[in-house]
Amino acid sequence: MSYEVTITEREFRQQVIDLARLFGYMAYFSWTSIHSPRGFPDLVLCRPGGQGRVGGVIFAELKRETGQVKPHQEEWLQALRDAGQAVYVWRPSDIEEIARVLR
Repeated sequence: MSYEVTITEREFRQQVIDLARLFGYMAYFSWTSIHSPRGFPDLVLCRPGGQGRVGGVIFAELKRETGQVKPHQEEWLQALRDAGQAVYVWRPSDIEEIARVLR
């Protein structure tokens, strides 16, 4: 028997934040986007280097399985890529890949 478990965006965001913290990242997200630039990625993850680990910054747009990146979101994502930043669009089914990237 096969079935799909639906996870809310909030639950998914918390899973990603929990994984990020497990691997030494600090996590930022805007609680409400009312005063934020339209389309800015959902998460900014930052891990300082040192103690044998690589530091870095990751920008992540989180989507439901069927969610689409909107043009104003893609504009931000592309600008960040063009600035040499690590940028991802992650969905719940990507959880193993997310853990690999954060590790």
